[in-house]
Amino acid sequence: MRESSNAIAFQGAHGAFSEMASRSVYPERATLPCETFEDTFIAVRDGQAELAMIPIDNSSAGRVADIHHLLPHSGLHIIAEHFQKVEHQLVAPKGATLESLQAVHSHVHALSQCRNFLRENNLKPVVHADTAGAAAEVAERNDPSQAAISSSLAAEIYGLDTLARDIHDASHNTTRFIVLARDPSDVEPDSGSIVTSLVFRVRSVPAALYKALGGFATNGVNLTKLESYILDGSFTVAQFYADIEGHPQDKPVRLALEELSFFSREVRILGVYPASEFRAGGAPL
Repeated sequence: MRESSNAIAFQGAHGAFSEMASRSVYPERATLPCETFEDTFIAVRDGQAELAMIPIDNSSAGRVADIHHLLPHSGLHIIAEHFQKVEHQLVAPKGATLESLQAVHSHVHALSQCRNFLRENNLKPVVHADTAGAAAEVAERNDPSQAAISSSLAAEIYGLDTLARDIHDASHNTTRFIVLARDPSDVEPDSGSIVTSLVFRVRSVPAALYKALGGFATNGVNLTKLESYILDGSFTVAQFYADIEGHPQDKPVRLALEELSFFSREVRILGVYPASEFRAGGAPL
């Protein structure tokens, strides 16, 4: 990885959807590909990049594995969010045709999001670590029987032909990304729609979760996301990730967080940042 403090890091190879999102939001920044999410976080912490673009949810596939476990220990802060329309393209070496294909390579989520197309065309799915890496390997193999599902950017980078466009099953296919930085944002409470992201662990007493969340209801604070995941192998300790509307300095949010803290072993704010216009019903950026 080359050093560039103005860069934005992402997980995957050049041409990944995360790179498309990075270019869309920060077109003036260099992009820095990283092999894993951990490497992406480290690139920001070590100053190789100023920001990281991380996928957290997809409207078709659900949450992105590992992110909720990694975020609390990353040492980074969420400063923005971005919703990216995911448009999957069937790409192959020059000279290949739909009739010559036998197998299609891509990330497991991309393959599942194009399940109908693959079944209708009797194509064998082959799982790869990421969509762009699959496109790069297909280009290197130069086998007309092998194709990839990737972004249009990956097809351009690796010199592949597009045999079929927008082959995803669901037209709403959208990924929510979060932007991470070393320092928290300084967004003001009265600067528009605000999202606060946090993780918490409730105390091990009856109705603890019910009571912990009660403060949001009584103070009129909207939870837009709430997910739980196991922390260890005992299946007895769960941590919760939540997104709420509002700023911690807003009185209703402050009171709700105080009640949450009373019934929780730990509450940690991951980020306070402007809500994307997509939440108001706008088109993905």
